Amino acid sequence: MNSQAIGDGLAHFNAGLNLTSAVLLVTGLIYIRRKEIRMHRRCMLGAVVSSALFLVFYLLRAALTGTHAFPGPDSVRRVYLVILISHMILAVVVVPLVIRLLYLARHYRFKAHRRLARWTYPAWLYTSVTGLFVYFMLYHAYV
Repeated sequence: MNSQAIGDGLAHFNAGLNLTSAVLLVTGLIYIRRKEIRMHRRCMLGAVVSSALFLVFYLLRAALTGTHAFPGPDSVRRVYLVILISHMILAVVVVPLVIRLLYLARHYRFKAHRRLARWTYPAWLYTSVTGLFVYFMLYHAYV
């Protein structure tokens, strides 16, 4: 098995991690709205773990295979790039925000946690969902 095959396998695995994160984020929101704090905590910690694993395996895949050129037509490429750029920017911004949310929850500062989560949650969910879009566009739409 060569590095390209390993990288492609990691891309598929990472898509699964992104999907897992997105599902856990939505489920965690449902639980907190129902005031089921214990289940909310479990979902959100699961989302953190799946997102962290995604980051590790994404960096490994990038080291093995580098970046991928968009294989579709130029008309679609523009839309793809807008989504990719917004995805990348928010992915970088979300990391310290999630770390801060974990800190606030750990220290029982729930009012500040709630305030920050109102901004962090949609950015994190957007990052997870657009990560799936990027994966689909690179590995399935124009193959």
